[in-house]
Amino acid sequence: KFVYSHLGFNLKMTDLQAAVGVAQLEKLDAFCDARRRNHDRLRAGIADLAEVLRPVSATPRSDPAWFGFLMTVAPDAPFDRNELVAALEGAKIQTRNLFAGNLLRHPAFDPLVEGRDYRVVGELTTTDLLMGRALWIGVHPGLDDRRLGYMLDVIHSSIATLSDRRSVEASNNPVGIRVR
Repeated sequence: KFVYSHLGFNLKMTDLQAAVGVAQLEKLDAFCDARRRNHDRLRAGIADLAEVLRPVSATPRSDPAWFGFLMTVAPDAPFDRNELVAALEGAKIQTRNLFAGNLLRHPAFDPLVEGRDYRVVGELTTTDLLMGRALWIGVHPGLDDRRLGYMLDVIHSSIATLSDRRSVEASNNPVGIRVR
């Protein structure tokens, strides 16, 4: 998902899609309110997992209509993002990576030369961290309390299972070799 092999634009809006979009503007406030409620419910529901999951916060004086619920797996968590994604997807909870992450790591940049074709400012450590540890889950306005509760139950049980498995691996492997 979201691997870019070519640079360019991806513009596919049709007249029909534009007409649907204009009609949906009447529902925009309700959609945005539902997304905010769903985001708030998920955020409150994982508050007890702060040691391993870090959700995004709105910046001061902003009122986002959240696209999704973005969370980052902590670097010292006893599981990685891919393990959590597999558990969630296995329970029919769709996930997405944080879009492209660090674009410089994509095949589209392979033939390009830094300094000539593009420039980089800084180390991009946060971008790399998000590329490897961040994931989205949905806050679609159609999600009801039962479905949000299911998502939270699966997140909690998946993290418990992954954490228990990792601690069993560690106790069976005192040298610290990571077993997969």
